[in-house]
Formats: sequence, structure tokens, C-alpha cells
Amino acid sequence: MYSEERKLKIIDFITNYSRASVQDLSDYLKVSQSTIRRDLKELQKTNQIQRTHGGAVSLQAVNFEPKIMDKEVEYVQEKKAIAKKAVEFIENGDTILLDAGTTTLPILEDLQQFSQLTIVTNSILIMRNFKPSAGIEILFLGGSLRNETLASVGPFAEHNLEMIRVDKAFVAINGVHLTEGLTTPNLIEARIKKLMIQNAQQVILLSDSSKMGKVSFAKVADLQEIDKFIVDDRLHPSFKKSMEDLGVEVISVQTRP
Repeated sequence: MYSEERKLKIIDFITNYSRASVQDLSDYLKVSQSTIRRDLKELQKTNQIQRTHGGAVSLQAVNFEPKIMDKEVEYVQEKKAIAKKAVEFIENGDTILLDAGTTTLPILEDLQQFSQLTIVTNSILIMRNFKPSAGIEILFLGGSLRNETLASVGPFAEHNLEMIRVDKAFVAINGVHLTEGLTTPNLIEARIKKLMIQNAQQVILLSDSSKMGKVSFAKVADLQEIDKFIVDDRLHPSFKKSMEDLGVEVISVQTRP
């Protein structure tokens, strides 16, 4: 079976069943798991499926939300490069808001250079990984904890967020679409992200290019509500130009040699 024929069968299988494991596809097509992983990687690059830990899901499943442990092992180098660039926009004395997400988490690694900083977050992972430092204060929004993202959400978190204003919000997202805007699979988490955007003087979106063109279930914001967008260098030039035409400053960081 030729490679392209095999990929078409993979897409059909995932579309019919919404998701599939590497083992499922290996058994179905009678090829090795390494071949399936390679095919899935290539299909994701062309935005035909969404990789998960151990398999893939159909892009038609707009309410699908990968677990936090699945996202931690995806696009690791891209996320680190994006986070390092994000730190360049932080100034001493800033109050910053760090959204829950595996793209915002690496920002913590470079914050020790600041002598005065206030961090607000709804991420348990950020709270766990924060290293106490003189002059750097961290505030947790509290609320109900979502197991899928380890983010605090709900009325209590929203109430605390509504009481504050921050200099800069660093926001993570599941889907970035030119007409549908920013989307995420969960309505409650969409509400938190929306409030973060509304209550920040400057909004900086952090996302790897695999999220481009994707639409999830719950709308968060229009692209025009974003000030800066930091993304890896795989972003298509036409997508970049379209975002810049909407008034968004797009900053591509190099992740390829």
C-alpha cells in the first residue's frame, strides 16, 4: 500500500470513529506502529488530524480537549522558544497574568531575573513550579479545579479575576482562526480566558502553529482583541499577514535550525 493511500485510510478511520490509537491503526492497516506514528505526524502538519498521546482524533470533534499530560509532550521546543520570547516583554514591576497551559508554564524558568514582579495565575502547575524569590509575589485565583487542564475556573475564580487589573496577560489557546477567532473546548474555561483578556492593558497570545486554523467549541475572543501573538516559525506567511492586517503584532520565533 502506498503512503498516500494509507494516509487516506487513516483519515477515514479517524473520521468514522472520532479517534483512534496507534495500536488500532496498526492492526487495521497491518503496518508497524512506527509507520503509523510517522503518518500521523505528517497528517498533523497538514492540519488533517490532531495528535494525542498514543493516537489521534478527528479535527471535526470541536469539543475534544486533550489531557494536560498529552499536551506537555507535544511541541516542547516550540513552547520553550515562545515562552523565552514572551519574557522579553515583561518589565520589572509589572503585574502579569499567566493563563493555565503548557505554553505559559515555561515562562517561569526566566522570571528570576526580575527584582519586583506580581504574578496572577489560575494554573496549579505554575503554582507548583514557582520558585519563591524576593520581590516576586504570586497570587492564585482559586476556584474549582478542572482535571483536564489543571486550571481553576468557575464563579469564585471569576469573582477574584474581576477585582483586579494587570499590565500584561499571557494567554494560551486551543484554536486560532481568522474569522472564528480564539476558541477553546470548554465553556467555563472560555469565560476565564475572556476575563483575562478584558482585564489586561496588553494581551499577549502564546501558541504553537499547530493551533492555526482550528476551531474549538467555545468562543473566547476575536483576534482584534489581541495585541501581540508569539508563535513558532512554522506559521504560514499568509496567516501572519492576515493577522497583521487585523492589527495584531505577530512575532515568530525560530525553532528550526
